[in-house]
Amino acid sequence: MSDAEPTTHFGYETVPEAEKAGRVHGVFTSVASRYDLMNDAMSLGVHRLWKDAMLDWLAPWPGMRLLDVAGGTGDIAFRFLRRMKGRGHATVLDLTEDMLAAGRRRAEATEFAGSIDWVVGDAMALPFAERSFDAYTISFGIRNVTRIEDALAEAYRVLVPGGRLLVLEFSQVPEPSLRWLYDRYSFNVIPPLGQALAGDRASYQYLVESIRRFPDQERLAGMIAGAGFGQVTYRNLSMGIAALHSGWKL
Repeated sequence: MSDAEPTTHFGYETVPEAEKAGRVHGVFTSVASRYDLMNDAMSLGVHRLWKDAMLDWLAPWPGMRLLDVAGGTGDIAFRFLRRMKGRGHATVLDLTEDMLAAGRRRAEATEFAGSIDWVVGDAMALPFAERSFDAYTISFGIRNVTRIEDALAEAYRVLVPGGRLLVLEFSQVPEPSLRWLYDRYSFNVIPPLGQALAGDRASYQYLVESIRRFPDQERLAGMIAGAGFGQVTYRNLSMGIAALHSGWKL
């Protein structure tokens, strides 16, 4: 690795920027078939409440065009369409085809199959025109992006004026004793659970390490404002284990 080559983090490991997307793709290809099961097991089902909170704050309206980035198996898209009662459209973009394939299979068993587009793509270079969407959501995905600032700039570009950005992500627990307990759980339970349920300890070791390297609530809010969004605010969920950030393209 030359001194001039830009680097980033992959968990606690420093890697060339050019390698991170491929490594993330490998992680999610590995866990795609067990992704939803692992989410339930790791969070004891609480991730469902967090995602519902995202949709509550979004308050979708009839005709809304939603882009869900790093949308994987479609959790946010399905929640959105259930609330819309068929009066909206969702586009799910993900870097990993295997995740999208799992989502398509889920959609085929519902009435929403014709209301969701599934697109393979990169959050840092969205394959959509300017002002294409009314809302942009990203749920537990921005942490895996190589350059978060580029992803936020792309979010701003594809939103209409007055469009809404919502970012749901694991965050930093501010209370020291709770943070100590959360760290013990994360490092001692989640990787073995990944091995037991998905046959993949390494991917879930990456998960818990990547959370610790992710910007805290205030820093992420500053990055969102820096991308041009206004009225930026956030809400802690489950005492800061996750946080939900909001911004508007004014």
